[in-house]
Amino acid sequence: MTGPQPVRWHRPLLWFAAAMGVLALVSLVGIFVDDRLVVGSPTWLKPFKFAVSMGVYAVTLAWLLRAARRGRRTGWWAGTVVAVAATVEMALIVLQGVRGRPSHFNNSTPFDETVWSLMGNLVVVLWTASLVVAIVVAFQRGGDPVLKSAARLGFTLSLAGMLVAFLMTQPTAEQDAALDRGETVGIIGAHSVGVADGGPAMPVTGWSTTGGDLRVAHFVGIHALQALPLLALLLAAAARRRPSSVPGEQRGRLSSVLGEQRVARGLVRAAALGYGGLIALLTWQALRGQPLLDPDGRTLLAAGILAVTVLCAAGIALRGRGRTPITEKSPAIVGA
Repeated sequence: MTGPQPVRWHRPLLWFAAAMGVLALVSLVGIFVDDRLVVGSPTWLKPFKFAVSMGVYAVTLAWLLRAARRGRRTGWWAGTVVAVAATVEMALIVLQGVRGRPSHFNNSTPFDETVWSLMGNLVVVLWTASLVVAIVVAFQRGGDPVLKSAARLGFTLSLAGMLVAFLMTQPTAEQDAALDRGETVGIIGAHSVGVADGGPAMPVTGWSTTGGDLRVAHFVGIHALQALPLLALLLAAAARRRPSSVPGEQRGRLSSVLGEQRVARGLVRAAALGYGGLIALLTWQALRGQPLLDPDGRTLLAAGILAVTVLCAAGIALRGRGRTPITEKSPAIVGA
C-alpha cells in the first residue's frame, strides 16, 4: 500500500507570483521615474496594480492546490493554465504600458485592437481554469471543514467578481451613439459610468471620484478568495486561544464558542452573505453612476439593510452552538 502523497505547492503558480513580485517593484520605480500618463494615470500604475493583485491570487491558488488528492492532475493542469494565461495577459499589459498606450478597451489601431481582443480571450481562459480549480478544491476529502467551506464560498464570490469585468467591455452611451453614426471609435468600453475614464480619481486605486466605477466591485469580488479563508484561519486561531487574564469559568469562553464547527461555519457563511451582498451593492452603485465615496440615500439604506442582515446571520450562528470542535491540526484544505 502506498503512503500519503507529499504536500506540494503548485510551482508554476509560485513562479508566476514571484515574477509578479519583481514586476511590482519595477512598476513602482516606473511610477516615479516615468512621467507619462495613460488615461489620466501614470503609465506604470496599471502594471503595478495588476502585478500585486494577480500575484496574490496566484499564491492563493497555489496554497489551495498544495494538498489536493482527488483530481490532483486536473488541478495541476488548471493551475498551470492560469499561470500561463496570466503571464501572457500581464506581458500584454506591460507592453502597452511601455508603449504609453491603453491596454483595455483600446481599438485605436489594428495592433491595439489585436492586443485587446487577445486579452479578452485570455480572461475567459483564466475564468474557466479558475472554475476548474474551484471544483477540484471543492471535492477534496478531509481537512478542516470550516476552511473548506470558506474556500468554496470564496471561489464562488471571486468568480462572480471576475464576471463584473464584462460589464466594462460594453460600449458607453456616447460610444454607441458614435458607432451608430458610423464614426470610428478608438475606445469601446469603460471602467467608469456616467463620466469619462481618466477624470478625478482616488489615489493608488484610480477609482473615479465623480462617477460610478465598476472596478470597485470587480476588485472586491476577486479578493473574496483571500478574505473568507483568512476569516476561517482567524476563527481557528481564536478558538485555540486561552486568555489567562479572565478568571474562573469565563476563561476561554469565547474561544470555546468559536471552536465549535457549527458556529465557525455559520460565521463564515454570514460573512459570505455579506460579501456577496457587498459585491452586488457596489455593482449597483457603480451602474447608477455614483462615486464610491459619495453614496446617496438609497445606497446607504441598502448598506444598512445588508449590515443588519449580516449581524442577524452572525447572531444566529453564535446561538446555534454545536458539539463538534474545530480541528486543532494545522489548517489545510485537505488532510496531509
